[in-house]
Amino acid sequence: GSANISEVFFEDLCFDCQQAAEKALKALLVKKKTSVPRTHDIADLLTLVQKIGFDPSKKILEAAKLTEFSVASRYPGLDEPVTEEEFREALSIAELVVEWVNELLKN
Repeated sequence: GSANISEVFFEDLCFDCQQAAEKALKALLVKKKTSVPRTHDIADLLTLVQKIGFDPSKKILEAAKLTEFSVASRYPGLDEPVTEEEFREALSIAELVVEWVNELLKN
């Protein structure tokens, strides 16, 4: 059945976006045989990726804002509910990161 939009927890979907970006960036570290830190902080991962020679665009660097969603879904109710608009932005950023990494992994 189709879910009523009011029953959708955008926090959960945004957490998935954060996870996709995090796992993609960690894949780049693995490819370059760099040790993968136990962190969910996208900004830290982006910094590491830059240190090993990758050059993420400004758009990719915006993925740092996804980090907040790694916590939001674990502790619902602490912050304002995530809006559909915020989810759509998180999704488009995560998609960009995953596509960027996929291109780099092909080479």
